[in-house]
Amino acid sequence: MADQVSTMCEQLVKAVNVIMDAETSQIYRLEALKFCEEFKETSSLCVPCGLKLADKGHSAVVRHFGLQVLEHVIKFRWNNMQQQEKVQLKECAMQLLSNGTHSILEEESHIKDVLSRITVEMIKREWPQHWPDMLKEMEALTSQGESQTELVMLILLRLAEDVITFQTLPTQRRRDIQQTLTQNMDSVFSFMMAILHTILESTLGNKHLHFYTARAHCRVAVAALNTLAGYIDWVSLVHITNNNCQLLEMLCLLLSEPELQLEAAECLLIAISRKGKLEDRKPFMLLFDDVAIHYILSAAHICQHKYMEALLAFTTHSSQFLKSSTLATWGALFRHETLSKDSVVVEKAVQYLRACMTNLVKIGFPSRNNNPSCMYSCVDFDSDEDFNSFFNAFRAQQGEVLRIACRIVPLEAFQIAAEWLQYQIASPIDTGDTTSKTAEGLCSILSPSVVQWDAMTIFMECMVGQIFKSLEEEKLPIDQSMELLQAVLNYETKDPLILSCVLTNVSALFPFVIHRTHFLPQVLYKLFQAITFEIETGQDIKAPRTRAVKNVRRHACSSIIKICRDYPEFILPCFDMFYNHVKKLFSSNATLTHLEKSSLMEALVLISNQFKDFAKQKAFLDELLASVVAEWTSDEMKNVLWDPAVFLSFVGADQVVLEQSKETDTASLNRARLSFHLYAMLGVVKRARWPADLEEAKAGGFVVGYTSAGAPIYRNPCTAQFLASLPNLLALIRTQNRLFMPENMSRLSETFSRAHEMTDMEKNMVLGLTQPLLDIHDTPVYKTNLERMQGFFTTLYDNCFHVLGNAGVCLQRDFYTIDGLAEEITGSAFCPLSIVFAFSLTCSRVFVKQLVQSCPQEYYDSLLCPLLGPLFTYMMQVRIYKVYIVCQDSQVTQEMLEEQLVRLLARDVLDLLSKFVTLCFRMIEGREDMMMDSVQAVSPAQPTEELTELGKCLMKHENIYMTLLTLSFTSVSWKDTTNCHRTASVVCWTLLRQVPHSIGNLLPEAVTWFFTSVLRGLQMHGQHEVCNFALSQLAMLIYENLRPRYTELRAVMIQIPNINTEALDQFDHRLMDPSAQKVGEKKRKDQFRKLIAGTVGKALCQQFRKEVHIRNLPSLFKKPKPDKDILNSETLGLAALFASTNDGL
Repeated sequence: MADQVSTMCEQLVKAVNVIMDAETSQIYRLEALKFCEEFKETSSLCVPCGLKLADKGHSAVVRHFGLQVLEHVIKFRWNNMQQQEKVQLKECAMQLLSNGTHSILEEESHIKDVLSRITVEMIKREWPQHWPDMLKEMEALTSQGESQTELVMLILLRLAEDVITFQTLPTQRRRDIQQTLTQNMDSVFSFMMAILHTILESTLGNKHLHFYTARAHCRVAVAALNTLAGYIDWVSLVHITNNNCQLLEMLCLLLSEPELQLEAAECLLIAISRKGKLEDRKPFMLLFDDVAIHYILSAAHICQHKYMEALLAFTTHSSQFLKSSTLATWGALFRHETLSKDSVVVEKAVQYLRACMTNLVKIGFPSRNNNPSCMYSCVDFDSDEDFNSFFNAFRAQQGEVLRIACRIVPLEAFQIAAEWLQYQIASPIDTGDTTSKTAEGLCSILSPSVVQWDAMTIFMECMVGQIFKSLEEEKLPIDQSMELLQAVLNYETKDPLILSCVLTNVSALFPFVIHRTHFLPQVLYKLFQAITFEIETGQDIKAPRTRAVKNVRRHACSSIIKICRDYPEFILPCFDMFYNHVKKLFSSNATLTHLEKSSLMEALVLISNQFKDFAKQKAFLDELLASVVAEWTSDEMKNVLWDPAVFLSFVGADQVVLEQSKETDTASLNRARLSFHLYAMLGVVKRARWPADLEEAKAGGFVVGYTSAGAPIYRNPCTAQFLASLPNLLALIRTQNRLFMPENMSRLSETFSRAHEMTDMEKNMVLGLTQPLLDIHDTPVYKTNLERMQGFFTTLYDNCFHVLGNAGVCLQRDFYTIDGLAEEITGSAFCPLSIVFAFSLTCSRVFVKQLVQSCPQEYYDSLLCPLLGPLFTYMMQVRIYKVYIVCQDSQVTQEMLEEQLVRLLARDVLDLLSKFVTLCFRMIEGREDMMMDSVQAVSPAQPTEELTELGKCLMKHENIYMTLLTLSFTSVSWKDTTNCHRTASVVCWTLLRQVPHSIGNLLPEAVTWFFTSVLRGLQMHGQHEVCNFALSQLAMLIYENLRPRYTELRAVMIQIPNINTEALDQFDHRLMDPSAQKVGEKKRKDQFRKLIAGTVGKALCQQFRKEVHIRNLPSLFKKPKPDKDILNSETLGLAALFASTNDGL
């Protein structure tokens, strides 16, 4: 036996060392791990080997494994061990506590932790019934030294956590242990108080105490205070206030000890946070005594200073990850209504703003070595892409905190931003060691100048946005800001990355321009100049456009649109200059893209809204869109847009193009023409509006009448252009949908046979791989012919629905009164729906929501119902039809894509369904009438719903209503917890309770299906607490309201695994019998959740977990006597009533 143990221990030591060796290969590590796990599961030598390995002569890693083996034996084999084996193991464990560890300062914390776990696992199984002297043995251990005292504290703390906090025991064992702990709480508290008292006497004021002894005493005191914190939260207040609050006094004294003040403060906080009767908490007034207040305030003052200094030190640390950990704390401080006004916090806010000048700079890439942060990033991040993704999120969080800090000290923030901007303007450009490959002397994204400009720009944006909210107009630093703006406008650079930052600063400072309008022409000139930005390599040769160049041009267009959107009345005086410049750009040789052209047209439409004259604005829009509408409605374009074969030929998708050669110019130009027409149409439809003021609208000729309710009826100046373009727009949508038909798929050339596939970027987004590779050197943007065709099809399809969706909002009645609109949309947007995957993700999100929200009430029946009927029917097929993906990736990747796409598609469907329910029902507070004749109101205090006009319209159509019901109840068992929770808590019952008012009584089969669907959802998602609550509530609502009329529901309940039929009978009795005693809502919910607990499935991570079984011991409690029915008792004499029973103690 001894030889076997020694041999096995040698093998185990080797295996453990192999597992923990960093140089071990993965194969060997897995083999060693498998050997160790099989030993724990199957070997009969676990106890002797575990004890031998736990010897102090071994390394900490080996000892920890040996102790883990003993813990495994106690957790999983205890019930099968003989009593003598249990006693022997318990004695060995106590010996380990007594002399199995090194001194308190030398022993590893994980060894102490596993020793305490072993002891607590035995306590949970044997105390108090089979181990009555446990507390006395623990107390005896403490007399052996500091190490044993600390272990006893860890044992008591873990016991309280398992029994009280986490409640990881069966109910009876937990109740036995908790009651015994409560009965012995006086001795437990006296025990811990004696330890603290001893430490206090030996350390306070004793400057000659040996350093080692002082550290050991401190370690014991920390363990005792942590254990106290685990008990103070739940024990009776009497134990805390005993002996005239001696415990509180001691804790106040410990506040003066730097090593113990944090733990002491935590104990005090837990104690005074206890709730209870006023008279029970009255002793806590002792803390307002002069001596106690002195200790508390002294510690607070020291802690406040130390805390703020530590927080600022972490904020300026080289580790980017450590810096990010401080943001939540800074945000809480700056948001606090009282603390944010404290002088110390105000002072630190300025220091935080100064620290942001460093923290906003994107440095610390793990592949580089140009900053101390790089060393920490090598540990924290796997790659540059990983770091880049983290830093983008980190900087967004910094921006939020920065904005809050700017509200506290707005002028100081402005001064910091101004100094930083002036410094950047005056500094020469430093390209660093990574430069752009496009032209000599240009920066890359990692160049020192670029990262500094980028950080300063973010600071400026955050500051300006808050200074207008925090200061009155007369206190705004307008003159200084105009000086800054002038310096920015005068700054010239040919570097696209820096120019992009310059444009952002121009946009950020623009709000000050409204106070000095003479700067406006200079600002517009700077932005127009950037729209045509190119990099010249010499001799008027323009370099290929890089991503940075494209971003500059788009940035300039976006800035112009933003200015025209937010300040149109200030741009109006410059309209003629603006318009002439745009026409000049359009007619010149400037190579504007279709997106840039349409952006400038969108800006002009925004300014034209300020004409406030229908005739003038219509004339302008006619002129602006004349060429677009003429070409879009031409016979040539009609022939292209109405025939899929001609369309494919027009865009070049049926042509074979070699990658080495350029695609034919004709097809490329044709695609650009189509894209420009749609972008221009979208810009006009999205931006053309009538004046918001009714009087101005009437005076300008925008109001053409009033509804029966007295609401004005408006007309839009772009109506004529849109109505002329609508037939071809609908034809294009129909043609694009038909491209997925087999005959049109076969027309695609070999080059573009995968044109309808998802792009790599789309696949990565679906799979959650959102980290693009960093283009450090800003190389020219290159796309293959296939990628360009894929992008064209996707963008064209999206824009069609964007235009159609905005039409209802823009034109209102002029759109909804179009003859045969429902048939036209059904025949184009919804045809052929069953094979078009992209439809639901685009159409439902963009088009249908806007169509429904802006539709006037009188067109619900004629337009919405004919559209929504087939839409909801197709939505039901989301989980039936195979998602359309032609994917040449690996089988695993394709399966992952399909699963995730179906999940996203289902989520989009349910998002639309939730939106419809919101539009169909209006919440009515304070109503207690139920929509269904229920036996008892389930939650009368909750707000109920009232049907809106849209809801009444949809409920009249049984096919629409039942499809919505079926869809919502089916979705609770889809593999998506987000969908399940939202549908179960918002949609299902809201729809089901309307049944009697819409289609009358349901068939028993339908009721059974609804109820079973909810139980199926519990099986799929019941392990998630949030979903479990929503589904259980929904199941109870259905059962309580429908059970009186549908006995079939009981038949469903009977089939639930392990259901208690007696409890079900009692629940039904209370539900069905009006004279039965009713119980409270909370108790009713708990009873029902216990009834359906058998339907709850296990999470995948729990399905193969080995269960820990703790047997109940003979109960310490008196069993309750069974209820006697006195009236039906055979003997009614006093002797019989008071006769003793077998259940007595």
